[in-house]
Amino acid sequence: MCCEIKRRFLLLYGTQHGQSKAIAEEIAQQAEQHGLVAEVHSLKDTEEFDLQKEKAPVVIVVSTTGTGDPPDPAGKFVKEIHCRSLPVSHFAHLRYGLLALGDSEYTFFCNGGKIIDKRLLELGAQHFCDTGYADDCVGLELVVEPWIAGLWVALEKEVMSSKGAECLSEDSKPLTNGISTYQDMSDAPCLGTHMHLLRISPSDPLPPQQNVMDIDQRISNEDTEPSLVWSVPPLSQAALNIPALPPVYIDVQLQDAPKQEPSFSAMHPEPLFQVAVTKAEQLTMPGAVKTCLLLELDISNESFIYKPGDSFCILCPNPASEVELLLHRIGLLQRKDAQACLSILPGTKKRGATLPQHIPGINNLQFILTWCLEIRAVPKKAFLRALLEHTFNITEKRRLQELCSKQGAADYNRFIRDAGVCLLDLLYAFPSCAPPLSLLIEHLPKLQARQYSAASSILFHPGKLHFAFNIVEFPSCHYRTVARKGVCTGWLADLVAPMLHAKDRTLLTSGEERVETVPPKVSIFTRPSNSFHLPADPSVPILMVGPGTGISPFIGFLQERSKLREQYPDWNFGSTWLFFGCRHHDKDYLFKEELRCFIKNGTLTHLKICFSRNSPNSSKEAPMKYVQDCLRACARDVAKILLKENGYFYVCGDAKNMAKDVNDALMDILSAELAVDKLEAMKTLASLREEKRYLQDVWS
Repeated sequence: MCCEIKRRFLLLYGTQHGQSKAIAEEIAQQAEQHGLVAEVHSLKDTEEFDLQKEKAPVVIVVSTTGTGDPPDPAGKFVKEIHCRSLPVSHFAHLRYGLLALGDSEYTFFCNGGKIIDKRLLELGAQHFCDTGYADDCVGLELVVEPWIAGLWVALEKEVMSSKGAECLSEDSKPLTNGISTYQDMSDAPCLGTHMHLLRISPSDPLPPQQNVMDIDQRISNEDTEPSLVWSVPPLSQAALNIPALPPVYIDVQLQDAPKQEPSFSAMHPEPLFQVAVTKAEQLTMPGAVKTCLLLELDISNESFIYKPGDSFCILCPNPASEVELLLHRIGLLQRKDAQACLSILPGTKKRGATLPQHIPGINNLQFILTWCLEIRAVPKKAFLRALLEHTFNITEKRRLQELCSKQGAADYNRFIRDAGVCLLDLLYAFPSCAPPLSLLIEHLPKLQARQYSAASSILFHPGKLHFAFNIVEFPSCHYRTVARKGVCTGWLADLVAPMLHAKDRTLLTSGEERVETVPPKVSIFTRPSNSFHLPADPSVPILMVGPGTGISPFIGFLQERSKLREQYPDWNFGSTWLFFGCRHHDKDYLFKEELRCFIKNGTLTHLKICFSRNSPNSSKEAPMKYVQDCLRACARDVAKILLKENGYFYVCGDAKNMAKDVNDALMDILSAELAVDKLEAMKTLASLREEKRYLQDVWS
């Protein structure tokens, strides 16, 4: 006789922006199809699970944040497992599988997962399946899908070998119902979908009211160049593996109600500070490739504390024009002030369905699309699959099928992911698609606050916080009818435009009377750095590498040291090096006058500058092109500071190219100066990272 106990495993996730949580929820959902039950917990809820006593297999999905750290909610868990008093056999009983998420554009790829993985192994735990390393740079699904497919095979063996595995009730057996599963086929499920697939062929029956000739003509045209809306053979003629429809779980009812102000505090648990923008300055000259602005925030009346090297986050809205266009596109523009009442759909098949916490109970439709949902997010394949159900043109429907299929992975990456296509772009490209509001709420992620590095020191600017940013621009193209600016940088630029153009911070009214402008305000919260700070000992030498706006935190460093030199003239200060790069000497040399002052007063002992787009003889100051060239030219000094003087090395800026090139230059320098091969140089760099003397603040 069979007992009524489903086979169980523990599923833990550590997430910063929701990606790991979404994947963990998908694994839990798929588990039911395999007769398994996933007990799901966030790594932050350490009181709800106990790995030391856990007998079931454990699956961990964890992302990476910052400069290679585990996500913030996993901090307590990581600290607990790194307790020095734990014996090496502490987790000898534990069998686990781990999926690490990361971005190879960053130096410490998947390091959040690697930290946890390494420590569990040190404490005696063993893998029951290989660790997966998913790369957001090329597409998480390329690793996530096959890893999940292999997970079920490994879990099946692991659970069956454990005590009580024979106790499997009839309702917990794998459900196939004639649909192929990944235990039977090599294709892996798309990220955020069920584990089973539908086989779709160009010859399959389609809705009778639509013209089948449209798609036949498209498929026969082998000379057509592929695009977002068109495919070419062999894809256009292929049978497709389409992910099953994600279960709907949210019901939305619109109600006309008295206008009430929604609460930001309910959406953001961090302490929020509403501060005034008291100064705005354009740092770049006309004709520069990018426009860089410097803003000053007044924090004098707030308990907002920061140190040079810290970052902070700004709450920003989606562009009003795009919100209005989206409301019009889904037919709800006339009801933009209506309150959206959300509830879980009765009978939903989504396991553990919960309402999104980033949408407050008191709201209106315009507020949700403006402040709650990331409408510029690149749609994931699960979203495309859901949009299929609301697309009525046969040609458009087929193309969406291709883009969310396993066979169309290359087209998805090329025309959606790499192109930065968003929901509005899709709705423009596929005009017959008419998704309901509930679908947007289910699939659009939370609108994230944007993070910026502080470019000032409280010692130097009491009660003020400075930061610099480039206005991000996206040109128009065949699927984007108008040019766009970055969500936050474009909003900030518009917010301070009157301050940039008005003299003496005054504006003219239509009656030509001068009136004082009211400083605009922004909502911010702190994001302190764990280690990207000046050394506690001021005598320690530092090397700073920051091209473009990557110079921002180093301006704060220099301001701090300048004031400390004034306050403590008897202190011994180590040498201070800055490697700065930009395109043109006369267009985007940021903080030029400040740097000259720091050189003059001795705060900055060595300033190495390069200009990548100056003509060869236009500047005697810039014989080299990039910051890594400057580093190599100063190889002996760099090696001496790092190897003999215990100096600190800081890098801030672009992760995709600059940070990697700087890392390579450092390896070459250490390899040459130590007379060792690249492997030994890499080990030396690794030790510098462990000692927190090689620090990065980089972004993609």
